[in-house]
Amino acid sequence: KDVQKEREPHVYLSKEEVKEKIQSYNSSVTDKLKMTLNANGIYTGFIKVQMELCRPITVQSSQRQGRCAPSSQETAFYLPDGCVNTLHISSTNTVREVIEALLKKFFVADNPAKFALYKRCHKEDQVYTCKLSDREHPLYLRLVAGPKTEMLSFVLREHETGEVMWEAFSIPELQNFLRILDKEESDQLQLLKSRYAAYRGKLEEALRGVLKPG
Repeated sequence: KDVQKEREPHVYLSKEEVKEKIQSYNSSVTDKLKMTLNANGIYTGFIKVQMELCRPITVQSSQRQGRCAPSSQETAFYLPDGCVNTLHISSTNTVREVIEALLKKFFVADNPAKFALYKRCHKEDQVYTCKLSDREHPLYLRLVAGPKTEMLSFVLREHETGEVMWEAFSIPELQNFLRILDKEESDQLQLLKSRYAAYRGKLEEALRGVLKPG
């Protein structure tokens, strides 16, 4: 169930409170993905992000390609549903930075503005999903919720079409979107034609059986 983001006040914890929460967190970890508190008060740790992407992503086959540069080495494909990635981040990293790091890790050429990070949590025997604002800190949310993904998990999705700021994209990116849409339209058209051709063949076969002289 998708819900509007509730207005949660960010509680600023003292260094001692952070230390206690990290100790409690680490004592409950079962996958060795523990958090570490640095001397400057910044802590680091891991978050897992589930990919729930409905549209294809564009991946660069070379690290040297610029994000917005058109290239024959770019490939568009659908990411397998339910794919989960683990990121090592710090308490200062924002949602926007996490999205950028996730895309960079897999050489995704698409503009980060296309995507949004959601949190999924259990509340009163129901599962709620809500979009996080760009300035929130995922590792803080992970620390407060504890290590159990049943209590809190992160999901990467595309923005709804009406939410996308298309003016933020470059001309090559918009042209690439059009190429992807053209390919999707062509694939769907071929699928529809083959489906109706098979249906027509069965009807004609049935008619021949009925009209065959006895």
